[in-house]
Amino acid sequence: MSRRKVASLCAVTAATAVAAIPAGAFGTAQSAGTHTVTLHEHLFHPGTLKINRGDRVKWLWRDGETEHNVTFHSFHSRTQASGSYTIRFTHSGTFRYFCTIHVSEGMRGKIVVH
Repeated sequence: MSRRKVASLCAVTAATAVAAIPAGAFGTAQSAGTHTVTLHEHLFHPGTLKINRGDRVKWLWRDGETEHNVTFHSFHSRTQASGSYTIRFTHSGTFRYFCTIHVSEGMRGKIVVH
């Protein structure tokens, strides 16, 4: 069998296996989502984001060559001018964060996890 046919067969098998997993097999009927926060013009957009427990938030740097970071109480991204940073929220609550470089300019955000 050619490599192309083997690769195609593997892709179909993997897709079929994933489709066969019933909703709720991992303890929840709702699948986790990914939400986006953009860093632009020295602000987080949106400033407040409401998500469900288990969801991910992905921060995207879109402020040219200006460096920013995403800093929570116990963890933070690296300081960078481009790229992304993703966190999965496994606990309910309100999580406030900021950019240590631009906090005095109001670069703060909040994630509310239900």
